[in-house]
Amino acid sequence: MKKIALAILCLIAFQAAWSQEQTTPKKRKIVHNGSFYFSWGYNTEWYTHSNIHISQPALNSNYTFLNVKATDHRGWDDHLLKKQLTIPQYNYRLGYFFNEKQDWGFEINFDHTKYVLTPSQQIHVKGTINGRTVDTIVVAGDPSISWMLNNGANFLQFNIVHKLNIVDAHNSNIVFDCLLKAGVGPVIPHVQNTLWNVPNNPNFQFGGYNVDADLSFRATFLKHIFLELQTKGVYGQYFGLKVYDGTGDQHFYCFEVALVAGITFKL
Repeated sequence: MKKIALAILCLIAFQAAWSQEQTTPKKRKIVHNGSFYFSWGYNTEWYTHSNIHISQPALNSNYTFLNVKATDHRGWDDHLLKKQLTIPQYNYRLGYFFNEKQDWGFEINFDHTKYVLTPSQQIHVKGTINGRTVDTIVVAGDPSISWMLNNGANFLQFNIVHKLNIVDAHNSNIVFDCLLKAGVGPVIPHVQNTLWNVPNNPNFQFGGYNVDADLSFRATFLKHIFLELQTKGVYGQYFGLKVYDGTGDQHFYCFEVALVAGITFKL
């Protein structure tokens, strides 16, 4: 009888404990996801001097334009409200912050930048042209010589992003952040040139790679809208650029400033 009574008491205790567990509210596990952002803006660039090497085996030509100067071609100075949004030098960003703290992220970054030889500059040309040794001076912008990446030097970059919060104000309705970015990617230039009165067939191509480092300052309003001022250093290595009956290559450094507007939202 004692064993039966003990078993009954154990059963009653288990039933009471199970009933209490069912009536006690359970804490829900909260999963903190990251956030996406997208931005669009316009930019301006400054380029270092560089050499442009030309190889045309079929013409027995192998020569170099030495220490050339180039400028950008912004377009948004006088055409921003008159032509398509993609005519000026533009850029866009698509990014994702991995966690709730939003201190580390990944960004796809495209800069439509233009590269044009500075007009009327005197350029030293050295090498072999049509089998003859040359060491002379030509003038950029002359109808016989032109070199442009005018539909884009076009940097595509895959960046790691680190965000540092500077200040939150007005109950986080205004947030100021500093963003550090670095990455690498291909260049997709549109090569347009004329060499010794012979033009190439201008077109887009994959033409090398670029490496970038970016320092940006972002102001976010009402948690979803932001303005960002970006400064960036880029190294571009271009090779296999199409010219008449041959290819060209060059490399240069670029300093870029961009102003963008965007939206951000959490998952």
